[in-house]
Amino acid sequence: MQIIIFGGPGVGKGTQAKIISKNFNIKHISTGDILRESISRGTELGLAAKEIVEGGNLVSDDLMSGLVKETLSNMDYQKGFILDGFPRTIAQAILLDGIFEELGIDNPYFVILNADAEILVERLTSRRLCTKCCTIIKLSDLDESNTCPNCGAKDSCIKREDDKDEVVRKRLKIYEETTFPIIDYYKEKYQLNIINGTDDVDKVAENILKVLS
Repeated sequence: MQIIIFGGPGVGKGTQAKIISKNFNIKHISTGDILRESISRGTELGLAAKEIVEGGNLVSDDLMSGLVKETLSNMDYQKGFILDGFPRTIAQAILLDGIFEELGIDNPYFVILNADAEILVERLTSRRLCTKCCTIIKLSDLDESNTCPNCGAKDSCIKREDDKDEVVRKRLKIYEETTFPIIDYYKEKYQLNIINGTDDVDKVAENILKVLS
């Protein structure tokens, strides 16, 4: 089973991808995984990506698609995978079509996690990061002493820069302008499974597993 998961920032793509990966015993591939694996293997593309990333620049669509192809080609992709974080643009979707055609992947499953923008803003701006154990925590789970419920560190939880209201809204705008149109692009090619991403984690996972099964 080959799956691509989409959704706006904060909708829970990574969390659900891990659940799907575990339930179907398939590999979870995220953009970060792709970069790290290729860089650690020291491949030609990995070294090129390392130089770009260390220079503080964005990896180009062509290089990113090359890394995706390299990753899939170095694993038994026929057993299945879930791709999280790619494609992010129509241009990347077209490049991914070429990769799938070359590798003989002709019927991937698409999972779309849908959520109202204001709910995502509330969700992201109401979470904190523990500076000691790096756990993401809901603001409602913190007491007055700001003690991390995971590691017990006191006064350790902060709001990340990219979880501030203006940054979150900018990220959502970018998603709506560049990534969301991919859904219409794929609608003409494949069946899309649209799931309500505002339910609790277990309910979202249950709904996803139901349509995939």
